[in-house]
Amino acid sequence: MHALHAELLETLVKPPHSHPEQLLNEVVRRVGEGVHADRCFLWVRQPATRRSRGAVVWRRDESVPDLTPEQREWIDETLFPPEDPLYAAALAHWPSVYVNDVRTAPREVLNRDFEDRYFGHRALIHAHIVGEGELWGILQPCVFGQPREWTPEDRALIEPLLPRLVPVVKTFLAAG
Repeated sequence: MHALHAELLETLVKPPHSHPEQLLNEVVRRVGEGVHADRCFLWVRQPATRRSRGAVVWRRDESVPDLTPEQREWIDETLFPPEDPLYAAALAHWPSVYVNDVRTAPREVLNRDFEDRYFGHRALIHAHIVGEGELWGILQPCVFGQPREWTPEDRALIEPLLPRLVPVVKTFLAAG
């Protein structure tokens, strides 16, 4: 097991999560660094209200685009284009999606125009945080400017974290 992986899992299994924002910032940073992303962010969702927003962002450096102020505000998910297959996959609780190149991904996987307009990345992981029959968030490491092949090691770091993030995200959302 990768040392970073073991350390992250150990951090997440130590409830109570009295400082969820601090913990989520640490997880997002470590995941971004661990998969050698340019940016990694956590999109959180309130299932009861069907609203979501970009909550936590890590960037490799200041040259990497941040989320916009609008992406950090609560958004009614019914305003998302119905043709956004990545968000539809998350809502359907499908497995996480690993996109090596936004420019060559099939239309069934993502809407290139939507990704270019709102996020600008070239490769991404759309990792679904699902628990108790609900989507609670999306962890999204991404790379700008060039394609990126996501490795089995990247998947081994991301996938075991997702269910363990559910209670932390729920505590974060409850804290306001």
